[in-house]
Amino acid sequence: MPATNSVKTALSLINEDASKILGLRIGKRADVQPGEFISKADTQAVPELTCASLSPDKSYIVICVDLDAPFPSFPVLGPILHWIQPGLKAAPIDGGRGDRFRLEAAADEPFIANWAPPGPPSVSGPHRYVFLLHEQPDGFDGGKGLAPPGGKEMGLGARVRFDVDKWVRESNLGPAVAVNYFSSK
Repeated sequence: MPATNSVKTALSLINEDASKILGLRIGKRADVQPGEFISKADTQAVPELTCASLSPDKSYIVICVDLDAPFPSFPVLGPILHWIQPGLKAAPIDGGRGDRFRLEAAADEPFIANWAPPGPPSVSGPHRYVFLLHEQPDGFDGGKGLAPPGGKEMGLGARVRFDVDKWVRESNLGPAVAVNYFSSK
């Protein structure tokens, strides 16, 4: 398993504290629980994110990777990058009466890596898609040549063997504040 230190550390959060589970809504599936199986057909839309205990005064960034490409038993291409969206702001749900926040990107905040829906080979077992939410540091400039200019979608070549730890380090991100994952085939 090509789980990186960043991923392993983040996944340990949800074992210790259920409030660190990143809320995921994708397709018809609301409130995705860690490890839940979701069909490829239900993963085409960009996920909607919620989280507890965030600051509306801060920005956040989400990273999603597939740990199991091309096969869970032979993950030589993983992790594969599926999404990086910076500039997420926490908006209170239900008029601020609770402790859950919806994460929304400003209209002028482009993705670094567009959402690439899961697409494991049909002969593969289920792949794990991990979502890491980080606080975005002031002055963040995370593109660093990763994404094509002008908001163009990223091709597969730049996504393969994505070094999460290196990118997190070079982007000056702290530890993940929330995490979730699902499996899909």
